[in-house]
Amino acid sequence: MGVRAAWLRSLLGLALAGLAGVACNDGRDGPAPAPSGGRVTVVATIAQVGALARAVAGDLAAVRVLVGPGVDPHDHELTAGDRKAIDGAAVIFRNGLGIDGFLDKAIDAGRARVVTVTDGLALRTGEGGEPDPHVWHDPDNDRAMVARMAEALAGVDGANAAAYRQNAAAYAERLTSVDAEIRALVATIPPANRKLVTNHDSLGYFIGHYGFTYVGAVIPGLSTAAEPSAKDIARLEDLVKKEGVKAIFAESSVDPRVAQQVAADTGVRVVDTLYGDSLGASGSGAETVDGMLLANARMIAEALR
Repeated sequence: MGVRAAWLRSLLGLALAGLAGVACNDGRDGPAPAPSGGRVTVVATIAQVGALARAVAGDLAAVRVLVGPGVDPHDHELTAGDRKAIDGAAVIFRNGLGIDGFLDKAIDAGRARVVTVTDGLALRTGEGGEPDPHVWHDPDNDRAMVARMAEALAGVDGANAAAYRQNAAAYAERLTSVDAEIRALVATIPPANRKLVTNHDSLGYFIGHYGFTYVGAVIPGLSTAAEPSAKDIARLEDLVKKEGVKAIFAESSVDPRVAQQVAADTGVRVVDTLYGDSLGASGSGAETVDGMLLANARMIAEALR
């Protein structure tokens, strides 16, 4: 436990140092808004960021998520309620890699501290060279993000700083346990079968962390906004056959019809219940980031064994 505790303390220290560069989004260096109603008010842009924020905040902060579970964040547009929440927040947690670009239209309106939780992470890039925003599919990234969130919350609610850090450390331990469980699941898949075709390029961090081979995606690129051409589909179907791919994986928040057609054309199984850009509904077991990671791993292992 001594080594792990030291690692966690080091990670929290790095996050604290990184927050030195975070500024208020109204261009002033004054303090963030005071907590409202006895609890810090927090806005998180997307479901995964919100789930991590809740794990750190516990009952000490009220967390509002702009894009809830089951919704594709690529298509989100800010509502009047979103703007009101942003204006009243003490802290805004964002992914900052394009998937929550909708926030850019509103952050100048409030005095909240905006924290980009992906700062400092080792990012992969898509085919076009843009950074891949789907960082939550690697538990190492999730541990770093909760550490950063704990320091941000400690900065606006010093009375509860120790509790935020303790919550982050506890969740990091949970992620470590889930990571080991997923590795055990992956070990049950024959190495020749560890090839993934997805609906869009959303599982790159998972693929890299657990040693899968990425064959291709039905929708080219990191965003679901792109549309595959007939040539793209034909090329992918040829790859599926050539590589002996066992299944095609589509996300629950994205229309699976094209993925289903590719599966039908190639005679392979389709699994269209993965969580790529979102989390599961409350009670699904995938409403947390650790639960989502484990749910995806179980579905992938079952389909590829």
